[in-house]
Amino acid sequence: MSAGERVVHDGLRLTSYLGERDRDGAGRTVDQLLDRFAERGVAASALLRGVAGFGLHHALRSDRLLSLSEDLPVVAVAIDRRERIASLLDDVLAVQRRGLVTVERAWVSGAPGPFDREGQRKLTVLVGRQARVDGTYAYEVAVARLRAAGMAGATVLPAVDGTRGGVRRRARFLSANADVPAIIQSVGDAAAAERALVALDGLAVPRTATIERILVCKRDGVRLAEPPALPDVDPAGAAIGQKLVVYASESARHDGRPLYAALVDQLRAAGAAGATVLRGSWGFHGDHAPHGDRLLAVRRRVPVVTVIVDRPSRIGRWFAIADALTSETGLVTCEAVPGFSAAGSDAGHGGLALADLR
Repeated sequence: MSAGERVVHDGLRLTSYLGERDRDGAGRTVDQLLDRFAERGVAASALLRGVAGFGLHHALRSDRLLSLSEDLPVVAVAIDRRERIASLLDDVLAVQRRGLVTVERAWVSGAPGPFDREGQRKLTVLVGRQARVDGTYAYEVAVARLRAAGMAGATVLPAVDGTRGGVRRRARFLSANADVPAIIQSVGDAAAAERALVALDGLAVPRTATIERILVCKRDGVRLAEPPALPDVDPAGAAIGQKLVVYASESARHDGRPLYAALVDQLRAAGAAGATVLRGSWGFHGDHAPHGDRLLAVRRRVPVVTVIVDRPSRIGRWFAIADALTSETGLVTCEAVPGFSAAGSDAGHGGLALADLR
């Protein structure tokens, strides 16, 4: 297959932000969500355990203090064609009573055909966490190909649960966990994403790939753009959100503290609606070589990803905080969120109807 000969199917990405211990009479919310994904035969889903964060009530969750580590934030992601994800929305809102639910437009990579070459992209690939290609972890091979294709950065986020083709894949003790998914999230311009998709076609393991529009706002301390101005609702009253994502290394510091911890603290003090920090296992950003955990390392060099979702009228304040803390390192991106709702209440958020962003 040559570059530029690819179609993409109209798809959606459903993301739930909640607490690990959230539950009702039927059990833990995260288990109920993953059960629904499996029952509906979702093409791919993953449950990611965060290391720090807060939500609308500004209660801090963190693995850095024992008293705050008993209810860490989790992120459940489901990806499939539009009609299947749309059919899940009522189930998700019925199960999830706390936290945040978002829906984003994503193209699911498919058979040969035309490819949109304009703008910048987030390319997401799901592979088995322990899958290997010629003895090397598939995610390491994929990251190397993404970097060679010219992507601006990539982060591997290992999941602890998920589905593939409607089958539940849980991480278990004393198991190879080859089928538990890992999410490889990369960003770059459309031409690099096109080259990366072609390069990943040779990855001889089962995978799911999606492509989404984004804006790279900052890279290695250099500001490239600011979040675009959007209204909080579309003409029909459907809520619009914006998402900032800050990619950095766990070893990055601000005033002697981990950069991600300083970012969470400042966002929380300033009144942001929420933030979630995810720890990766491998990746790169900017001109740095791929890196991850190494035995006996004094400082962990794994990548960390901080996700901030809020209304467009407020996102500029949170970008200013992220901008100040990433004066020397990191990658900052922005993307529109056409479906945006506080779980358990649609008041002021327009439910989960997809907003018209045109």
